[in-house]
Amino acid sequence: QCPWGAPNTTSISCSLADVMSEQLAKELQLEEENAAFPEVVAVAEGPFITGENVDTSSDLMLAQMLQMEFDREYDAQLRREEKKINGDSKVSISFENYRKVHPYDSDSSEDEVDWQDTRHDPYRADKPTTTPRKGFIGKGKDITTKHDEVVCGRKNTARMENFAPEFQVGDGIGMDLKLSNQVFNALKQHAYSEERRSARLHEKKEHSTAEKAVDPKTRLLLYKMVNSGMLETITGCISTGKESVVFHAYGGKSATEDKVIPPECAIKVFKTTLNEFKNRDKYIKDDYRFKDRFSKLNPRKIIRMWAEKEMHNLTRMQNAGIPCPQVVILKKHVLVMSFIGQDQVPAPKLKDVTLSSEDMKKAYYQVLNMMQQLYKECNLVHADLSEYNMLWHDGKVWLIDVSQSVEPTHPHGLEFLFRDCRNVSQFFQKGGVAEALNERELFNAVSGFNITADNEVDFQEEIEALEKMNEDHVQNHGKKLSMFSSDGDPPIYDE
Repeated sequence: QCPWGAPNTTSISCSLADVMSEQLAKELQLEEENAAFPEVVAVAEGPFITGENVDTSSDLMLAQMLQMEFDREYDAQLRREEKKINGDSKVSISFENYRKVHPYDSDSSEDEVDWQDTRHDPYRADKPTTTPRKGFIGKGKDITTKHDEVVCGRKNTARMENFAPEFQVGDGIGMDLKLSNQVFNALKQHAYSEERRSARLHEKKEHSTAEKAVDPKTRLLLYKMVNSGMLETITGCISTGKESVVFHAYGGKSATEDKVIPPECAIKVFKTTLNEFKNRDKYIKDDYRFKDRFSKLNPRKIIRMWAEKEMHNLTRMQNAGIPCPQVVILKKHVLVMSFIGQDQVPAPKLKDVTLSSEDMKKAYYQVLNMMQQLYKECNLVHADLSEYNMLWHDGKVWLIDVSQSVEPTHPHGLEFLFRDCRNVSQFFQKGGVAEALNERELFNAVSGFNITADNEVDFQEEIEALEKMNEDHVQNHGKKLSMFSSDGDPPIYDE
């Protein structure tokens, strides 16, 4: 009854044989497991659980099962890595050579591993044969050369895999396909042509301006101008040409007080399409202002230099007082200028307007005066002067499109001037201006030279001789110097 008393225990006698019995050990272990885990869920015994199964009694089979499970996990990891690296890219990589799927792994699902992940090539022979250096294999009548029809046909079929991904060649599984050299060469030429055509279309769509449309980069530049408040709104396209697209816009407020933005602006977007105006380089590569920056290997930079050149030429003309658009800002290949016109209606070209005889005579003397100012004060030659590049607005002529204008020291500057004089002279002579000079007299009047040639051929030869002398002088004394000299300033023709 006393709690500190010794308990009354009855000892059970047990023999040494019972203690060493395996049955007793299993019963004791079972009692301990039941005491520790009273609620044990019975696990269904699989075919590889019990020791009575003969298949699991082999250590080799257990090792193969473990290796197969490890390989499954390794292949799954490779697939995850492959999917992560490739993403949505059109060009993908494959870890096929690193996979370890065994041929007896029949539990793998078909949707995880498709036919492209296998190592079987439908176009490759089971036992690849290599052609030795001597060019043939076999002896006697069984000689097979590298030009054998069957061998070449199979090689041509295998080479189709090197075509562009867009060129569908099919899989050909289970088929012994053989293509002749003629068919393969025709397919290869067609594939390369389609690839080049696709590249051209992609370039034109993504990186070039089209008629009445702009590429995404140019659109972003225009959005920034509107968002900054410099432009209030862009109304639409007013002109398209081989070198640029012109849009109309309403001016906004300038960030600086010293710069005034006109109420109406013209946005000239120079086309980045390289095949529209291929002869740009002859106007810019010999211009000393851009000669060091000119690179025929980068046509994109040429277009920006082309826009920059027009900005500098317009600035010179504006400082000399020649009627021309006023430069607002230049952003890469987008030039913002003042709009020549009113209420979104551009001023008409000189070729499209009908002028009276007095206005035509007035326009002629104004053009002659502007050509002299352009040559003497601005040190420029328009190089594309015609009735297409002159506007009639507020009773006077305005000059536009001066991106191709060069200095008289240009190797072809005098030739360009003579071409301008021919265009101007022919237009006003047809317009009924009796006082209009011919091209040779107009050339002497503008340049100040006194070339006395009886015909046009001799006149142009003397011009080429002057250009040659000037080119040698420039190379010897500097890029900006010129040996052109005249007996005083040219006469100013006034009405």
